[in-house]
Amino acid sequence: MSVSWPMMAAVPQYVSIVKDEQKSVQQWTKTSPQTQQTLQTFQKTASQITTPDQLLKNYRALSVVLGAYGMSSSMGQTALLRQLMTQDPTATTSLAARGGNAAWKAFAKDFSDWSSPPFASSTVLSKISQNYLTNSYENTVQTQTPGLGNALYFTRMVTNDTKLVNLMADPKLLKVAVTVAGFDPMQFGALDFPEQQRLLGSKLDLKQLATPQGVQKFAQRYLALLQIHPEKTSTPASMLTLYGASGGQNGILSLFGVDDGSSSTSSLYSASLYSALL
Repeated sequence: MSVSWPMMAAVPQYVSIVKDEQKSVQQWTKTSPQTQQTLQTFQKTASQITTPDQLLKNYRALSVVLGAYGMSSSMGQTALLRQLMTQDPTATTSLAARGGNAAWKAFAKDFSDWSSPPFASSTVLSKISQNYLTNSYENTVQTQTPGLGNALYFTRMVTNDTKLVNLMADPKLLKVAVTVAGFDPMQFGALDFPEQQRLLGSKLDLKQLATPQGVQKFAQRYLALLQIHPEKTSTPASMLTLYGASGGQNGILSLFGVDDGSSSTSSLYSASLYSALL
């Protein structure tokens, strides 16, 4: 099966892929030698990484790991990543627990204990490899058919116990939820967190996500709405100001005690992370 259907609308593509996404991922991987090579190199060298600092300094390995956890936008946010890898994620004071972001929690769970290096586990390596390929595939179809990658990601990540705060802490999940709720994602992103939470909470019925069928129906509605109102690509100045466009101490990560002046935090989609401080 081809990765994309140029003349095919997003919803039929989604319906076709979601029946067996991993089959689509496998077929796409065969057509992407660069992705295969990147993953093979990682698998050969991962065992040599035995500390958080070694991982942070290994750009290729880190890009695969962050790609596997859907955290590619955190590349370069050294302080944030170091906290996730050195704090107990089960502690209520940890960044992973306070952030409410499922990707952060999953990453911290697998990488917070280096007494036995995570890469020594074949289970962790296998999970990273598969998730890296899946996220790479979804990024590819997202580029070819705007919204499709987000819809597939939403379908994989949302469960029957997903709460509003979880949706709001994940940029991709939030974009889907905001669109289905009837808001313009750009305008919504410029609001402060309490207002975002109030508006989204009043529009979304999370009971719709209680079953896999409900989640898929929700994702299809998102794609259908994009046909009517395509996503905009520019970012409002007020949103960049909110996050600290320079990535300095005025960015939203500073609310968590994370001074990450090494990279821009404008990639964080909304002020959802602020929820951990309420």
